[in-house]
Amino acid sequence: MIDCLRSLLRPVSCLPSCLSGAVALVALALSAGAGAQTVPANAAAATSAATVSASSMSSRVLACTACHGKEGRATPDGYFPRIAGKPAGYLANQLLNFRDGRRSYPQMTYLIEHLTDDYLREMAAHFAAQDLPYPPPPAPQAPAAALERGRALVRHGDAARNIPACVSCHGAAMTGVNPSIPGLLGLPRDYLNSQLGAWKTGQRRAHAPDCMADIAQQLTPDDVSAVSAWLAAQPVAAGGKPARTLPAAMPVRCGGVADVTVAAAAAGGPAAGSVVGAVR
Repeated sequence: MIDCLRSLLRPVSCLPSCLSGAVALVALALSAGAGAQTVPANAAAATSAATVSASSMSSRVLACTACHGKEGRATPDGYFPRIAGKPAGYLANQLLNFRDGRRSYPQMTYLIEHLTDDYLREMAAHFAAQDLPYPPPPAPQAPAAALERGRALVRHGDAARNIPACVSCHGAAMTGVNPSIPGLLGLPRDYLNSQLGAWKTGQRRAHAPDCMADIAQQLTPDDVSAVSAWLAAQPVAAGGKPARTLPAAMPVRCGGVADVTVAAAAAGGPAAGSVVGAVR
């Protein structure tokens, strides 16, 4: 069935039998989270598939929604993240990272390994355009002291250990910044934990300079747990929409982030306001 799902992602119409089988698999995958939805997920998936053309992007990305939830809203299992409404540049970069081996998840790589850069960006634009409400956050899943530690790291960082505040790059509302910086809210604690751990161990990488890998190396396991728990317990402001710009220069240089100003020290000496080069 994964071969059938992969065929849906190709920029051509899928055979009806393949589309029917894929819809059934998507409906089954989504039905696990149906209790949290007003309309049963399997019925919604079937209705959606019946009303779109097999050649439309909505039907081609059914392979994505099998794991990421209806319309990319995410599922409540705590692992697959929401992709709906995320910055298009960020989503495109991650698809390229999966395809090119900088991120490791075999199912993702298999689904997209033969897709072109332009088509992956088209898929990213589709999900970025989804304007869907976020559910309320779950109750905090850590002691008060750990939550306060997480809040302090997110809001203020730890200068003594060269850990910048998360908000200095991901935005004051932590909903990300267009076109390429992701939001940190509306994500499950377990997913946040796993990604910070992957940065720390080198299982997740980005274009050089890999700023998140450098930051993750400074975090202790308790730091990771505290940050993940605090972020996962926060409501999503402003509908989760990414900010247009950062209010100040980024404190560190990051690869893969285009047209964002970086502080002079992080830029290697040029005047403040130098622009991070686009890395594609």
